[in-house]
Amino acid sequence: MSQRTLAPLFKPSSVAVIGASSNPRRAGHVVIRNLIANGFSGPIMPVTQKYQAVMGILTYPAIEALPIKPDIAVICTRACRVPAIVETLAQFGCPAAIVMASGMHDTLTEDGHSALELALENAKRYGMRLLGPNSLGMMVPAIGLNASLAHTSALPGKIAFVSQSAALCTTVLDWANNKGIGFSVFVSLGDAADIRFGEMLDYLGRDPNTRAILLYIDSIKNSRRFLSAARAASRHKPIIVVKSGRSQEGRFAASKHTGGTIGSDSVYEAAFRRAGMLRVQDLTELFAAVETLAHSTPIKGERLAILSNGGGPAVLAVDELITRGGKLGTLSEQTKGKLDAVLPATWSGQNPVDIIGDADAQRYGLVLDILLDAPELDAVLVLHSPSALGDSSAIAQEVIRIGEKHKQGRMLNILTNWSGEDAAYEARRRFSAAGIPTYRTPEGAAGAFMHMVEFRRNQKLLQQVPQSVPKAQYPHTREVHHHLEMATAQGRLQLETHEATALLSAYGINTIATEFAANAAQAVAAAQKLGYPVALKIQSPDLIHKSDVQGVTLNLASDDDICQAANAMQDRVHQTVPGARIEGMLVQKMALTAGAQEIRVAVIHDPVFGPAICLGEGGSEWDPTRDAAVALPPLNMALARYMVIQALKTHKLKDRHLPLGLNMEAICLLLTRLSDLIIDCPQVATLDLNPVLAAGENITVLDINLTLHAEPIENTSRLAIMPYPKELEEIASIKDGRQVTLRPILPEDEPKHHEFDSSLSAEDRYKRYFGVRAPMTHEEMAVLTQIDYAREMAFIATETNEQGVEKTLGAIRATIDPDNTDAEFAMAVRSDNQGLGIGRLLLEKLIRYYRQNGTGAISGYTMFENRNMASLAKSLGFTVTFDMEEQLIYMHMPL
Repeated sequence: MSQRTLAPLFKPSSVAVIGASSNPRRAGHVVIRNLIANGFSGPIMPVTQKYQAVMGILTYPAIEALPIKPDIAVICTRACRVPAIVETLAQFGCPAAIVMASGMHDTLTEDGHSALELALENAKRYGMRLLGPNSLGMMVPAIGLNASLAHTSALPGKIAFVSQSAALCTTVLDWANNKGIGFSVFVSLGDAADIRFGEMLDYLGRDPNTRAILLYIDSIKNSRRFLSAARAASRHKPIIVVKSGRSQEGRFAASKHTGGTIGSDSVYEAAFRRAGMLRVQDLTELFAAVETLAHSTPIKGERLAILSNGGGPAVLAVDELITRGGKLGTLSEQTKGKLDAVLPATWSGQNPVDIIGDADAQRYGLVLDILLDAPELDAVLVLHSPSALGDSSAIAQEVIRIGEKHKQGRMLNILTNWSGEDAAYEARRRFSAAGIPTYRTPEGAAGAFMHMVEFRRNQKLLQQVPQSVPKAQYPHTREVHHHLEMATAQGRLQLETHEATALLSAYGINTIATEFAANAAQAVAAAQKLGYPVALKIQSPDLIHKSDVQGVTLNLASDDDICQAANAMQDRVHQTVPGARIEGMLVQKMALTAGAQEIRVAVIHDPVFGPAICLGEGGSEWDPTRDAAVALPPLNMALARYMVIQALKTHKLKDRHLPLGLNMEAICLLLTRLSDLIIDCPQVATLDLNPVLAAGENITVLDINLTLHAEPIENTSRLAIMPYPKELEEIASIKDGRQVTLRPILPEDEPKHHEFDSSLSAEDRYKRYFGVRAPMTHEEMAVLTQIDYAREMAFIATETNEQGVEKTLGAIRATIDPDNTDAEFAMAVRSDNQGLGIGRLLLEKLIRYYRQNGTGAISGYTMFENRNMASLAKSLGFTVTFDMEEQLIYMHMPL
């Protein structure tokens, strides 16, 4: 849906209230009262047949009687009346409505359709947007809009809050008002039947009045749109998320609350990290995050100094900092020398800086001044415990004064914790008024600092350059794809090791030689073929964990061993699980396990985000969503490395320090190849590789359990993150006869793109960037190469020399608005390769892509000096116009 259709919600000039009431207990009365009390300057138009006026405002008996078309309507009626009201409003020309009613999904019309379905159908027919149902409403404090049922109004500010929970809205609002924290917008999505998180993030990510975004999420209904919008917004603004449903029971309650699909909490966690968002676990953490966002600037590093008048609180802060993976700054000798001059000889001489319990405001100020000047530090946490020898308010005022003094220089974030209640109240009030974050406990303050750190780490993850690895070439996949399609058609939806080995091998994943045997005689023949020693494993669709029923025998060294083991194994299974179907046995060449470590890798299918990759250690009680690190495909080497680090950090994977144990690059390569397999094979529902033998650079899969989807899955939409569109690669010839590859850009292209950008002449750079500019930074180049294929596109023309080294000859990119109405392009060709038709090839490819994408138009600007670009565009069908005032050429082509 169009972003333009959201504008009336956030910038309305008039509001109609359908179902207005003089009864103070009715929603229609509360909304009118809030609109008036907040000072909304536009017309407020109550619609009701019951009253002549509501709170002194003349009413209208029907929507059709309204004197003007309202920008938004607030529907305060019962659920059964909403569909007809929506249709009337839409016909009257109202572009957006807020629906307060709950239970619309369960309210049925005479023909058996739900009231919600009918309301959405009526709205969609006319292009009308609905917020809700079950919405508390929304506020835009800057324009005095409070179209909500809230008990109080929000203060103006720079933080956006979007929630599916009405109760949480009022809780956050109450707390924020007490703290003096304001909001740019305050929105209750309710059941999010029409307007959802993705659209909100797209709008707020572009809103100049919003500096940070807070979300409370019960469930997500369009994972790709959500992640795409979140990634785009989080590059510029911090996004803090509270997600309910960490337990199975909580997930069920959340689904009943908003009608959303139940997804795995660990997959949600992986999705948030992947999009650069920061998840907090509860309201306490959320409030701390709001406090931090409202009053702090982005940190440049992670080194924290702690200043305290007592050892105990400082130790508590250090414990919280280190437990959450933070870094305590190390004081330089120069800084220590300065502190020695102002502190008693008994001070600790290190960080934390204990300035002794009788410290007054002057001593606090002197020490803080020194710490804020220290180049080895990135932030300072100031702690104070009540003391009869030091006026807490006076000390707070001195901290504020020193903070103001340093705002003009190298600005370090200051965080504070004034412990206690009555003794600390005035100090905390002063900090809030001065814009300095303040917290009730040392742990809360340290945790708030870690919010800043974790957000910074997530941002750096978005900008990491993946390790360059040889391009994945999987020449033998056609046959295994056919095998999967045949298995699905025959209803064989579960494939075991011997059937799935070929699939993994086709994607470069090492497996161990495996043969299927229907009986002991065939097992002997298979063992002789493979060579002793071998392992024998029972094959049964009814046994998930073979070892639990002693269905695995290792190190069999002769034909007799095979026969005895086969008979004994079948007898044990019949005794342990009498009804188990035994299809036969698997015979495997024994793997060399000495010095190696066993790990487990799985692919699960999440109902919200689709395929997810899990990494852990396994075991019979293993739950991949609980006992593994989780990541969403597609993965590259950088993302895979981050996944392994997460697994080690959370102890889901333990490095046993065996002689041939874990090798980071080898495991990352396995995860990346598994990601390629999942992207290429939409038939795969789940995949369990257990155990996987990690022996240094050699990774070998011993057992495979593969489940297929019963019905074909649409490959383009099943992945929450759109993968690299390999199908857009093509070979083309340029005028001098050379062949070039035209393809979408990759994150791995950053080094080559740096070289390409540097190769442009001063004149070409001037034309490309509309002026003189410095070389690209890593952060800028990451934005250009790590693109989201779901909403932007960049094609490059490359040539590979005889040594196999690829060089970028030209690049074209286009950014597109979320409505898919216009793609604005920019292009550059290597200075020493111009005039060979590379620019034409790239522009033609971009036009084809966006035409196929259903985009409304493609356009671009170039400088007057760049007449060649204008001539090329005109020859391809662009309308070219000249802006004499701006000295620019505008190129436009409807698609």
